[in-house]
Amino acid sequence: MWPDVVDLRDFYASSRGQVTRRLLRRQIRTYWTDTTGMNVLGIGFATPYLRPFSDEAAHVTAVMPARMGVLGWSVPDGGKGNVVCLSDEGVLPFADLSMDRVLVVHGLEYTEQVNALLREAWRVLADGGRLLVVAPNRRGTWAHADDTPFGHGHPYSMEQLNRTLRQSMFTPVRGTRALFLPPTRRRFWLAAAPAWEKLGARWFRVLGGVVMVEAAKQIYAGTISGEHQRRRGYVTVPQGALPRTQTTSRGSTDK
Repeated sequence: MWPDVVDLRDFYASSRGQVTRRLLRRQIRTYWTDTTGMNVLGIGFATPYLRPFSDEAAHVTAVMPARMGVLGWSVPDGGKGNVVCLSDEGVLPFADLSMDRVLVVHGLEYTEQVNALLREAWRVLADGGRLLVVAPNRRGTWAHADDTPFGHGHPYSMEQLNRTLRQSMFTPVRGTRALFLPPTRRRFWLAAAPAWEKLGARWFRVLGGVVMVEAAKQIYAGTISGEHQRRRGYVTVPQGALPRTQTTSRGSTDK
């Protein structure tokens, strides 16, 4: 079930949410160090993590699923106005091959249209584009914290997320775990967040609060599972032929 967008906003406005944003932003930035001239799209509630790209990317856009709700967001100091739209996650309002980078945060774990969301991300990604998915880690403590956005929905292990991406015509390139800080509100622990990240990344990697996987778009031809491949045929029409006004099913006979 999708959370309410207001609850997500309130979480990121809290001290714990601000620390979470800083930690994950830093990790996301290690994947995409330079997006100069690119089109960057965020799906789910990705706006807390899009700010670093606004200074260099050609366009930064976000889409929030209809059942979550939407909050406006504009690129800080950019004067571009609202860059967020509301849409069904299975039918994104963007042209084919129009995005260079797609970031999914607070999206995959909530949707009932996992394959549809990923196939839409595949469709809008340019050839050579990259997808980055951030999802709650099934083995982490944050997946059991009901008072955070990571404690709801369907958590993933690294292996499960890789398999899900492969099923939707993506090739996982690299992955990691992050957010080793316990899901606490205590200021003492929040202040020690950088130390927790270094300690966890070295000794307790399996217990990170989120799993992050970057995937490349597979561009070889394939048949989408559950759908029939359609082929367009052409027939030479004799000169003077009349247009058909009635279509009969294949294999039927005229009486």
